[in-house]
Amino acid sequence: MLSFPINYEQPVYRPPSEARSLLVQVTIGCSNNKCTYCDMYRSKSYRVRPIKDIKKDLFRLSQSGMSPEKIFLCDGDALGASMEILEETLLAIKEYFPERRRVGIYATAENILEKSESDLKRLNELGLGIAYLGLESGDDKVLHMIVKGNTALEMKEASLKIKRCGFKLSTIVMLGVGGQKYTDQHITKTSKMISDTCPQYLSFLTTFSVPGTPYHTMVERGLISPLTSKMLFREMHDILEGAHFDLNPVIFRANHVSNQYPLGGTLPRDKEKILETLRFWIKETPEGTYPPRPPQM
Repeated sequence: MLSFPINYEQPVYRPPSEARSLLVQVTIGCSNNKCTYCDMYRSKSYRVRPIKDIKKDLFRLSQSGMSPEKIFLCDGDALGASMEILEETLLAIKEYFPERRRVGIYATAENILEKSESDLKRLNELGLGIAYLGLESGDDKVLHMIVKGNTALEMKEASLKIKRCGFKLSTIVMLGVGGQKYTDQHITKTSKMISDTCPQYLSFLTTFSVPGTPYHTMVERGLISPLTSKMLFREMHDILEGAHFDLNPVIFRANHVSNQYPLGGTLPRDKEKILETLRFWIKETPEGTYPPRPPQM
């Protein structure tokens, strides 16, 4: 059996839409790594990899005969790396994988706002085409509670900035992240944020209380009451119902492993059909039932 040409520092994550992408670790871990619900990078200390190691990986991958259409730069917020690292990485990708169609990256509002528009446009010119932003919620109270590290205004400014610089924006929303106490304001403010920023891609994930996280501790202590399945469907329905998609069409997906049922379409074209499906799920779901915990990654 042939071995893979490089070794990743585990664990490694990517968005569902990057399932067939070649993964390249530019950074290790997450620079924030404080979000209360997240256990993805708690085993790692954040650092930017030396460019010589990144280039060595790219060379070895190219020598293996791979010809990926898409490449994704890991880990949690690789856009936080310096311009020098990112430029050299993208130039190496252009050299070793000239046929690649797109390069994607996770981003935070902080590292979008820290970079100038000229720098972001330069990265886009070099092939960095899509940024995945974990909005989670459009409500400041919820963002503060989960220690996201950015305000709603910063999220909005970062979203509009990355779009101005030529990137496709993929916004990630977390259903149930505010618990039952904050569900109404989570719905209202998140719906408005989506309307104001109109990302080209929009995805919904379901929040689970993962053992070992501060969020889990808060749930165990009764400080957060998780949403039932019916409540989660209602939250998704009400966010989408209140949102307007006036700036550009939006590819919508709720097909993450955490979601109880897959759902998707193009907004606003398929909005009413999606809302009808959600209304049916709300009607048919018994009170007091909770979504099954997703399988371990």
